[in-house]
Amino acid sequence: MFGRRSSRFRDVIERQLALFAEDEADLLQEADAAEAAWNAVGRDEAEEAYGDYQLVVDAIADRLLDIRETYASTLDDAAAADYRDAFGRAARRRFRRYTSLLDDLDDA
Repeated sequence: MFGRRSSRFRDVIERQLALFAEDEADLLQEADAAEAAWNAVGRDEAEEAYGDYQLVVDAIADRLLDIRETYASTLDDAAAADYRDAFGRAARRRFRRYTSLLDDLDDA
């Protein structure tokens, strides 16, 4: 799951993501429900349902970004860059649908 360079962050990232999944279980369930609702509605309601789903996805992405940036701020620049890379890879593996904000910032 982690490369050699990121191995020093493996434990902390695994704990962060496990805690996130536990603390945000309701929000993750809300996202699943919003996605199911979006997929179930007709064409006329699809845009509004997608908007509702996207709001929840954005909230999840914001929380993941907060976790990443809070910890990265405690590291020197080089270590923070390595940590951000490792966190992004791990978060994408575990929460692929909700990491668009991390991906956008990494691409900027």
